[in-house]
Amino acid sequence: MSYCVNCGVELDASARECPLCNTPVLNPEEYGGYAALTAKLSQLPKVTPGEKEEVKTPFPKEKGQVEPVNRKDLGILLSMVVLATAATCGILNALVFQGVLWSLTVIGACAVLWVIMIPAVIYKGQPIYVSLLYDGVAVAIYLYMLTYLTRSKGWVWGLGIPITVLVTVIAELMTLCIRKLPRSFLTVALYLFTATGLLCMGLEMLIDRYLEQKIALSWSAVVLTVCGILDIAVITMLSRRHLREEMRRRLHF
Repeated sequence: MSYCVNCGVELDASARECPLCNTPVLNPEEYGGYAALTAKLSQLPKVTPGEKEEVKTPFPKEKGQVEPVNRKDLGILLSMVVLATAATCGILNALVFQGVLWSLTVIGACAVLWVIMIPAVIYKGQPIYVSLLYDGVAVAIYLYMLTYLTRSKGWVWGLGIPITVLVTVIAELMTLCIRKLPRSFLTVALYLFTATGLLCMGLEMLIDRYLEQKIALSWSAVVLTVCGILDIAVITMLSRRHLREEMRRRLHF
């Protein structure tokens, strides 16, 4: 085992030069000692840049590149994994662990996961608005499947489905604003603060309506107030060019 005298990297037995720093690899014993080796090196012709001798080394000189995975093959693989998981849990529930339809939770989760994978892996040409709509429908169906475990459907129609619709609508509106309106760091922050405030207010209203049959804002009013203050600050920065440029310089965006 030998090492480069210049950089210390471990050398292969067949190496004639260091693969890292290109320092020649010479064995003093082949030249009768260090004195003879030094004399031999002084007699070697100087090589100018660009005239380096081509030497075969056990190390690759070009970086290899792995071919990307075919999207269709990846989609088939992930689909089969999700399908196998759902089918296996269903069979186990039917033949072994009977009594409770626990497999519906896994089957529904697999269905939701597969729907989410569609725009990312299976079909990238699907519009994002349609993808968000499919996601909302899949979650709503999943919640309905859970009613066979809870033996009650009131919470789905009174709370689960309305919250799913609320989140889907807000996600659709925020996506529409980002894609159709001017987009920058500040404008996206404005859309996000507004969506957060509306979402929290809607959640509290739906929960109060389901639990107490009345609407009384409390914690969501605090969140909505904070989001409103942040929105005003962002709108002020957007309306004043000097403020906007100063924030960009200080926050590096």
